[in-house]
Amino acid sequence: MAKTIQAIRGMNDCAPTESPLWQWVEGKVRSVLANYGYSEARMPIVESTPLFARAIGEVTDVVSKEMYTFWDNDEQLTLRPEGTAGCVRAAIEHGWIYNNEQRLWYMGPMFRHERPQKGRYRQFHQAGVEVFGIPNPEIDAELIILTARLWKELGIEQHVSLQLNSIGSLEARQNYRSALVEFLQNHQDLMSDEEKDRLVKNPLRILDTKNQALQDVLNNAPKLLDYLDDESRTHFAQLCDLLDAMGIQYEVNPKLVRGLDYYNKTVFEWVTSALGAQGTVCGGGRYDGLVEQLGGHATQGVGFAMGLERLVLLVQEVNKDIPLQSAVDIYVVFAGEGTTLAAFQVAEKLRSELPHLRVMTHCSGGKFQKQFKRADKVGAKFAIVIGESEAQANQVVVKDLHSGAEQQTVANADLVAHLTQLL
Repeated sequence: MAKTIQAIRGMNDCAPTESPLWQWVEGKVRSVLANYGYSEARMPIVESTPLFARAIGEVTDVVSKEMYTFWDNDEQLTLRPEGTAGCVRAAIEHGWIYNNEQRLWYMGPMFRHERPQKGRYRQFHQAGVEVFGIPNPEIDAELIILTARLWKELGIEQHVSLQLNSIGSLEARQNYRSALVEFLQNHQDLMSDEEKDRLVKNPLRILDTKNQALQDVLNNAPKLLDYLDDESRTHFAQLCDLLDAMGIQYEVNPKLVRGLDYYNKTVFEWVTSALGAQGTVCGGGRYDGLVEQLGGHATQGVGFAMGLERLVLLVQEVNKDIPLQSAVDIYVVFAGEGTTLAAFQVAEKLRSELPHLRVMTHCSGGKFQKQFKRADKVGAKFAIVIGESEAQANQVVVKDLHSGAEQQTVANADLVAHLTQLL
């Protein structure tokens, strides 16, 4: 027997029993985004490596440690580790945002070579939103309000909370960076080698360290909010005022900086304690300089992304009343001479005239008892039964598989109307 081949570590299969929940969650995401007037964009999963190095930052963990990169002849390519850079590239390349506002969303697989853990895999899936050409804090507020509505639709609103911060302009962050480095120089004895490396390359990332001793020290560190430029401070105040007026609760977290270099001004995260230590469900913020940085005209940008694996886990954990549809509404069973063609004709008629129903035709033979067992196994609500006498009379038997109601013989011509009444 040949040796079996297994999935690559951190790249998981989704079983047929799991996919209905995924489809339900994805459907809610699509529905809410459509409700706000956002349009779907689809980008390739492979991009030129310099795109991510320039957009995300070469000293970030994503670029320096986690990307799946390979050579294709003389070109270096990377499986996308996140969606914003590719969306910005596409928007510039195709002129989507030239002198134009644009509100876009996307959904699909991303890839990062990191240690797999619950809700975080090497191939994972994200839904993301990117808005271009709107500098006002109102659009920041809309994205947060939009996600709050999504949590209600998913039944998880009581299990997520919003953390908010402003990281200001590039100049403001540079000034703050100098003050933070000066403060942390005296506490290197508490730092791991990785944190010491960050102190040199990307010191703001130390603010979200999991090192509790260092976190205690950081409580007395300079606060980024104290270094904000006037424009960023005004922008943040207006955002907070609007969220307050709309009843959106949040916590200002001065240590929240996000992990990618392109952010400025607003940054936010929705977090949960229902999944253990890995608590971020959704995160995003402004990136007003990224379009110009990637070769486009200066265009403001803001967006967010949510990991669908973690979102599905959270929904599964806290929402026990998800109205998932059964895989099959009607199961067509048949046996005897002349019944195969009759069964296929009836099934196709139902699919044409009642396209919202899921109709499965039994194709593996056997007696009626075996076929009914199969209908039960796939969760069918009704069976359409065709024997030799029914085929000859252009009739079927409709059997309710759940209520125990008496089965009824129905003429083929009346079947659609009969099922419409039942369903």
